[in-house]
Amino acid sequence: MQKIIILDFGSQTTQLIGRRVRETGTFCEILPYNRFPSDDRDVIGVILSGSPLSVYADDAFLPDLSGIKGKYPLLGICYGAQLLSHLYGGRVEQAGSREYGRAGLSFVDTSCPLFKGISQGSQVWMSHGDSITAIPEGYRLTASTDSVKYAAFQSLTEPVWGVQFHPEVVHTLEGARIIENFVVGICHSRREWTAESFLETTIRELKEQIGQDKVILGLSGGVDSSVAAVLLHRAIGNNLTCIFVNHGMLRKNEFEDVMADYRNLDLNVVGVDASDRFLSALSGVSEPEQKRKIIGREFIEVFNSEAARVDGARFLAQGTIYPDRIESCNITGKVIKSHHNVGGLPKDMKLSLCEPLKWLFKDEVRQVGLSLGMPRHMVFRHPFPGPGLAVRILGDITREKVRVLQDVDDIFIRGLRREGLYDRIWQAGAILLPVKSVGVMGDERTYDNVVALRAVTSSDAMTADWAELPTAFMREVSNEIINKVKGVNRVVYDISSKPPATIEWE
Repeated sequence: MQKIIILDFGSQTTQLIGRRVRETGTFCEILPYNRFPSDDRDVIGVILSGSPLSVYADDAFLPDLSGIKGKYPLLGICYGAQLLSHLYGGRVEQAGSREYGRAGLSFVDTSCPLFKGISQGSQVWMSHGDSITAIPEGYRLTASTDSVKYAAFQSLTEPVWGVQFHPEVVHTLEGARIIENFVVGICHSRREWTAESFLETTIRELKEQIGQDKVILGLSGGVDSSVAAVLLHRAIGNNLTCIFVNHGMLRKNEFEDVMADYRNLDLNVVGVDASDRFLSALSGVSEPEQKRKIIGREFIEVFNSEAARVDGARFLAQGTIYPDRIESCNITGKVIKSHHNVGGLPKDMKLSLCEPLKWLFKDEVRQVGLSLGMPRHMVFRHPFPGPGLAVRILGDITREKVRVLQDVDDIFIRGLRREGLYDRIWQAGAILLPVKSVGVMGDERTYDNVVALRAVTSSDAMTADWAELPTAFMREVSNEIINKVKGVNRVVYDISSKPPATIEWE
C-alpha cells in the first residue's frame, strides 16, 4: 500500500500531520527523523515535521537528506522548512519576537502546485521563534504574510517545498487542502486507505498471526478496546476471551453498564473486580506518571493471573492506537504522557502482544467500529483515560475522593446527555482539585473540595477548544453538584484550549 513517511523532529503536532494525511485516504507512518526506511518501495512522499529546536543550535537534529531529496516529493513544515533552507544555502535567524498565532497570506502563488485552489489572504497558523531570512539559490518564494516574507518556497529543480506555517492545525483554514495538494496532487496517492480496506487486511493478518491459538484481550470500556474486541472476535471467534478489570476508578456504575453492552455483542467477557488491589497500590502516590505506571503494572499482573485460567492462551490483545505510541515516546526524549498499555508492560510478560488498532487514529477507530456494526452509543462514547479517575484526582487517591469524583462526573455527563449536548462535545469530565475552599451552606461555614468541569470540542484530540456550554446549563449542573455531592462546595469550569493546555490535567 502506498504511504507517506513523516519524519518526526519532536513537534507535538507531528501526529496531527499524520491525521491530515490519513484524511486524504492515504496511509502514513511517523518515524524518528533519522530512521527513513530507504528500502520501502511503498513510499511516495516525505514530510519533515516541526520541532522545538533551532536548526543552528548545537543540539539540532540535522539528518542526511541525500537519500530523500530529489528522489521523493519532499515537504518541510516549520522546522522542516527551516532545515531545508539551512542545509542548502539559505539562512535561518532568530526572529525579533516569537511569531505565534493567526496570520494571513498577503501573497500566495497559486501556480505553485502546493497552493492550487488556495485563497489570497488565507488564514494560516504560525508558531516559531526562528525565521527564514533567505532561501537557497535555485528556490523561489511562493507565499508571504505581512511579517514573514518567506512563509513558503519551492525548489525550481527538484520536488521540494517548504512552509513556515502549520497546515496541519485547524487554525490554518485551508491547511487540509494544502496537505491534499501535496499528497494527492504532487505525490499522486491512489487513496487506498479506508476503514473497509483496513478491516479486510487486518482480519486476514490476525488469522495468520494467531492461527488456532487463544487470545486474552483487556477491555477498558472505552472505544478503542471495544472495537479491538469486536474486530478480533470477527477474526478468531470463540478463541477470544475478554477480561474487563474494575480498577476502582471507573465512572459511576460503569462496570455493570459496560458488562451488559459486551454481553449484547456476544463477546466472551470475564469481569474482574480488582478495585481494592489497585487502590492499595496507589495509596500515597501523587505523581501522575507514577500513577500510570502503577496502574499499567497492576493491570498486566491481573491479566497474568487470569491468563492461567485460559488453556492455550498465547496472546494479550490491547486497544493501543497510533497516538498512544507516539505520545509515549517523543523523539526529543520528552514524553508527552505515558499510556498504561504502552509504558506499563513488564519485561517478563508471558503473553505475546497483539495490537490490531496500533496504526489507527481515534476517528479511524470509530469508522472501523461502525463498519463492524457496533452500536453508535459505544462507538461515539467520549474518550476516557485508561487510568480512569486516577489521573483526574490531582494528588493522592483515596476511596472517598473516588466516590466524590464519581458522583460529580455522573451529574455532569447525565446533564450533557439530557440537554442534547453530549454528541456535540469530544470529551468531558470532572477533575478533583487538591485544594479546599471556604463556603456557606445553610447557616454554617464549610471548608470542602473544589471540582473543575472540563468539556472540549475537537476533531482529533490533538488540538481542542473549550466548549461554550449554555450558561443556564452550567448553573443547573453546578447547583446540582453542590447540593447533592457531599464534600463539594465550589465548581469551576476550565476554559483552556489545547494548545497550550492539554485535555486532561495529568
